[in-house]
Amino acid sequence: MQLHVGLDDTDSIKSGCTTYITSCLIEVLHKKGYTNFLDYPNLIRLNPNIPWKTRGNGATCLRLNLKAKDDCRDVEDVVLDFIEKNFERDSETNPGIAFLEGDVPIVLKNFSSEALWRVVDVDEALRIAGNIKCKVYWFNDVKGIVGALAAIGETLDGDHTYEVLTYRKIENRGKPRRIDLNSVWKMDKVTKPLTYNNIDYETGRILITPRGGDPVLYGIRGESFNIVKYAMRLIKVYEPIERWTIFRSNQGTDAHLRKICKICEAKPYSSLILEGYVSSQPSITIGGHVIFKLKDETGEIYCAAYEPTGNFRNIIKNLIVGDRVRVYGGLRKAPPITPKTVNLEE
Repeated sequence: MQLHVGLDDTDSIKSGCTTYITSCLIEVLHKKGYTNFLDYPNLIRLNPNIPWKTRGNGATCLRLNLKAKDDCRDVEDVVLDFIEKNFERDSETNPGIAFLEGDVPIVLKNFSSEALWRVVDVDEALRIAGNIKCKVYWFNDVKGIVGALAAIGETLDGDHTYEVLTYRKIENRGKPRRIDLNSVWKMDKVTKPLTYNNIDYETGRILITPRGGDPVLYGIRGESFNIVKYAMRLIKVYEPIERWTIFRSNQGTDAHLRKICKICEAKPYSSLILEGYVSSQPSITIGGHVIFKLKDETGEIYCAAYEPTGNFRNIIKNLIVGDRVRVYGGLRKAPPITPKTVNLEE
């Protein structure tokens, strides 16, 4: 019997990590004798433009093969008890947990696809969960169930990647991460292009280490299980690693950038693709951002390449009025005195 366990929003803006909770939960289930996993733990990055997201906006899913119905009940009890005791206590943390028995239905796969690029209503999530007999639980606010359901629904049948995440011992969290930076450059040279996003070559900044006080020491993303495991062995660290886990993921696949919209259809907080003509000469703001207008037969909208995007801005600067372009990005809700603007990614 298959049991899918979806988790989301167990962390806070400042600390915690849903992947860490998931890694610890795997250990707890192993100790209970539940060792027959159907897949690597799944890490699903959802719509990055959701304003109430935590840092990475990632949800996770564990997929198990169990012997009996009673095992499902026991796993559910273990998971709920563990999450309740270990999620980050914060007013903005709203853990959601979902349990689905059997095959993942197409309606849930479609729901997950929607959650990757737009705002999904909680009532819609509850309705679908009820229709497919998926049990959902939450602490604090109910909205965490959206990500939990979406993680179950994204079975990663298409393009996918892997990420190995290493975690710090609790006494080191909040302190500077002690990693040999030269070993990161060496790892990148040896493993690229099979690993990616290790280093920002324009600035020299190391990208595998997060900046906050969360439990992650570093994470390496790549095209296969074997390459990220090999890359991990090349990294030298000067602090103990508590644990590490390899996730299968939709990261690096542009899964959130699949919906082609007309400008009149563009809604706040969505990830979208727009096609049209450049209708104003690109201009540079005081902060170094590059702005231009895009027009199609339904309307006109601002597009912006912000200063942190580096050389990408140079491409935008060279556009001229009349150029036909396809843009990829996210639409944040604009304040009343400023127009809607697409934050460009590609």
